[in-house]
Parts: sequence; structure tokens; C-alpha cells
Amino acid sequence: MLYYLFEYLDKVLNISGTGVFQYITFRSALAFLLSLLLSTVYGKRIINFLRNQQVGETVRELGLAGQNEKAGTPTMGGLIIIFATLVPVMLFAKLHNIYVVLLIVTTLWMGTIGFIDDYIKIFKKDKQGLKGIFKVFGQVGLGLIVGVVLYFHQGVTVRTDTGKTDVFKETTGYVVTPPPVEEKSTATTIPFFKNNEFDYAELLSWTGEGYEKWAWIVFIPIVIFIITAVSNGANLTDGIDGLAAGTSAISVLALGIFTFVSGNIIFSNYLNIMYIPNSGEMTVFIAAFVGSLIGFLWYNSYPASVFMGDTGSLTIGGIIAVLAIAVRKEMLIPLLCGVFLVENLSVVLQVSYFKYTKKRFGEGRRIFLMSPLHHHYQKKGYHESKIVTRFWIVAIMLAILSIITLKLR
Repeated sequence: MLYYLFEYLDKVLNISGTGVFQYITFRSALAFLLSLLLSTVYGKRIINFLRNQQVGETVRELGLAGQNEKAGTPTMGGLIIIFATLVPVMLFAKLHNIYVVLLIVTTLWMGTIGFIDDYIKIFKKDKQGLKGIFKVFGQVGLGLIVGVVLYFHQGVTVRTDTGKTDVFKETTGYVVTPPPVEEKSTATTIPFFKNNEFDYAELLSWTGEGYEKWAWIVFIPIVIFIITAVSNGANLTDGIDGLAAGTSAISVLALGIFTFVSGNIIFSNYLNIMYIPNSGEMTVFIAAFVGSLIGFLWYNSYPASVFMGDTGSLTIGGIIAVLAIAVRKEMLIPLLCGVFLVENLSVVLQVSYFKYTKKRFGEGRRIFLMSPLHHHYQKKGYHESKIVTRFWIVAIMLAILSIITLKLR
């Protein structure tokens, strides 16, 4: 909202200095600082409120060191992340931007699903929470909304020929010639390859002429799958203090770099990557989101004063998925969100191998001491803080490798 106020002050009243709000970098910096301030200052008040309402974590007996001390720790701390993200976004972002609207809807949608799940666990005393089928329906519903909007909305366009464009600077500013040819497309980016755009519509080329108009049949299910998978991956990663929030902040920061360069014709031309008009505005949302995650870590780092619960973990996963899809970097998710992937795989492998060996040998066997993977290392005697720090280091390496794909092709 402040963006529109300062736009009026600049363009109508011509007040000196107010034009600085036109710069995404300036608004992103303000969003980050305000989000960090809100999550650290008001986060304490939210934690106290949750404690007064007896919104405490019920800990299952898993035989892990220090587990019993966590009982009663306030959960639903994802409310801090949601609050500290949305307030700066409402103040500093262009609220008519379709990408920002999608991210706001994602935050509220996934936050609501997670909140209902936590509410059932805590107040209804049902450890299973929201039934899995309803949770999946919610994730699929969001995927359907995101997929339909990204495919059909006229404001979602791309330009893949930036490398053939001459960009130069005159006294009046940057000039691009020839003018950008923006088009509706389901093109995405394949990492580590030159000329690395791939159009999902090509999967239907075997159907004959005019196959492009049926691309939604492929695109929308892919969006649904990605959002469901990443949100569940984030949910599984939220198992020890600071793990999900820290690794997510690292991944989102890398996505912020992709978003900024993809939404800027100058940088996209230099890097010879897909130019996505208006997507740069997501940088403001990303800055606020990263600020809220870092601020949340103030209270969630070991020993945690609050847990994010499904209210936070599902929201985090949903936002990361939508960001990656919107900036056409969803094929980087297995690398960028490698920690989420490994945590997911550890559970799948553990359960599958246990069932297989039980059927074949009459006794279930395990690959890991416990899954998800972070619990395996806890069982081996590693301290929580050491596990989290090492997972953060791995997440940083994966994020850097993901960013390198801008040039390493």
C-alpha cells in the first residue's frame, strides 16, 4: 500500500525523493528489515499468547535424546512467519502483480491447512491431526489454482530470445532493441544445458498439429505434483530445532537471485536466460519471507522456544514450490531443495524396505536407525545443533551449485 502512496507522491505531486519506491531493490530491503523486526519483536508476544492458550507440543516417545524436554513447547509458530511475511508485502509490494497475488494466496491457503491440522492435534487431542486425504485435497486445490492462473492469465508471459537482443544505454536510460516479444508459454528451464528451455507442450507433439493449445493437460498436473511434493518435503524436514527454517531460508534466498535476474531484461540478456516480465516483483515477497524465517530462527534455534508446526512447514513448502514454478526453475528443485528431497527419500526407502523384508523374510528390517534422516543421526548420538548446522552447510552448497547453473551450461 505504501508503494501506491509513494507512486502518487512521485508522479502526481512530484515530491523529490519519493521515486525511490519504484526500485525493487529498495523495497525489498525495507521488506526484509521490517519482516525481521516483526518476527523478532512481535514473535515473542505471539509465543507468549500461544503459551497462555496452552498450545503446547505433544511429543511422541521415540527414544531420542532430549525429547522429553520439548514437551509443552508452544507450537503453531508458523503464525509468526505468516504474519511477518504478509505485513511487509502488503506495505511494499505491487499488490496488483499476479505473481504477488499468487504468493499471498499460497501463504494463506497452506497456512490455513496447517493451522487446521495443528488445531486438531492440540485442541481435539488427535495426534494424527487433519486426515491425510483432506490435506492432499488442500494441496491439490492450491496446485490447481496456481496451474490454471499461470497457464491462462494474460499477465503471465515469457521471452526466451533475450540472447539475441541488443541492450544498450542512452542518456534517457536503458534501451532494448528490437522490442521484447513476450508470449504465453509453458516453457521451463533445464539446468546445466545450453539452449536449455523446454516446453511442456512438446510432450503432446505426437498428437499432431495444434497440440500447443492442449499444453494445460500436462502443465497443470505437473504444478499440482510439485506443490504437493515440496510442501510434504518441508513438513518432514521440520523435526528438530531450526532445521526447516534454516534450510528453507537458504533455498528461498537462492530463488530470490533467480527471480531478480529473470525479471530484469538487462541481467536476463547478459546471462542469456529466460526473461519473465513482472516476475521481479516477487523479490519483495522473497525478501520479506527470508526475513521472517531468520527472525523465527531467533526463537526456533536450539533449544527452541517455539515450533512452527504444520502451520509453518506446509506454508514454507508451498511458497518454495510456487516460487520455483513461477520463475521457471522447478527442475532445479531436487538440487536446490536437496535436503527436503533426501528427507523424503529416507522415509520412502525406510517404509518400502521394511515392508519388503517383512513380506519376504517375515521380519521387517530397516535401512536407517530411524527416519526421516535427521532422526537417524540423532540415534547415532549426534547433538541436534550439530546435525542442523551440517544440514545448513549442505543446503548452502546446494544453493550455490543451483545459482552456478546460470552460467554453467
